[in-house]
Amino acid sequence: MSKTVLYPGSFDPVTNGHLDVLRQALVLADRIVVAIGVHTGKTPLFSFEERQALISASIEQSEFSDQLHRVTIVSFSGLSIDAARDHKAQFMVRGLRDGTDLDYEMQLCGMNSAMAPEIGTVFLPASPAVRPITATLVRQIAGMKGDISSFVPEHVAEALSRKFQH
Repeated sequence: MSKTVLYPGSFDPVTNGHLDVLRQALVLADRIVVAIGVHTGKTPLFSFEERQALISASIEQSEFSDQLHRVTIVSFSGLSIDAARDHKAQFMVRGLRDGTDLDYEMQLCGMNSAMAPEIGTVFLPASPAVRPITATLVRQIAGMKGDISSFVPEHVAEALSRKFQH
């Protein structure tokens, strides 16, 4: 039986931290569904299509580019646990940077488990080099013309630069 995992997030934009978690998830499962949250109440910097293209290009340019065929990129607008069910995932993957993430993710895991006990959650620790990276901080630094080159792939940095041109 093949294993499918759902990797949910906003990916606005995709960062080296996201790619680190994805690389680790590819070791655990046969198929990874990267689920981009699209919510009507939020206005992302990048559209779903832009985020999808940035993620695909990031994988194509990564050391695990030969695994792109195992990754599907989709959107979802409801609960991530429902997206996991919809895509027949056996578990969800969540990245952890620190204890604060763990506290929040444990609460989320408990709620998801109550709603869908058949779907597990796997926590993957961020590698030390990417631990401080958040998409929010990347957007803020890019918006102030700061150097984000060590936080995102080059094509993502270029896309952010274009977004913030005045």
